[in-house]
Amino acid sequence: MLAGRDGHVDYGVILAVVYTWPELASVGRTEKELKASKVEYRIGEFPLSANAMAKSRLEPDGFLKVLADGRTDDILGVHILRPDAGSLIHEAVVAMAFRASAEDIGGTSHAHPTLPEALREACLAVDKRTISLSTHLEPEGFRPDPWSLRPYVGGPQIMPKAR
Repeated sequence: MLAGRDGHVDYGVILAVVYTWPELASVGRTEKELKASKVEYRIGEFPLSANAMAKSRLEPDGFLKVLADGRTDDILGVHILRPDAGSLIHEAVVAMAFRASAEDIGGTSHAHPTLPEALREACLAVDKRTISLSTHLEPEGFRPDPWSLRPYVGGPQIMPKAR
């Protein structure tokens, strides 16, 4: 009984935060769990090196990963590695509690420049259509290491040929 009401806990949306530097925050299922239970899923990843607020704070390291159901697009898990990850995971918890899809979060308005818009980008990446990262120009199956994406900030760099 809490505040005069019987309680209900959805254990599928209990978040976890590891307060290290950088922080690690997670909600829902992991890739390992989804593979073990043979669930069809898609992945959306977004490096913070492509987020304007992270760059302006000189904290471009880290990434977000969204795991979405391969058929329904429901968000099955969200994992964040970066400073303040524990503060960024809450939108994902609420979204999962209301069975939101990656498309739902990707289609919502997020202020710019902010750190939470990185979750929107990761949700858009589930369908390979990010705004700040030009993943649609990469070869099929390309999954870069999020820690090595500094050259990708703002899309592919067009450099003039040396003379």
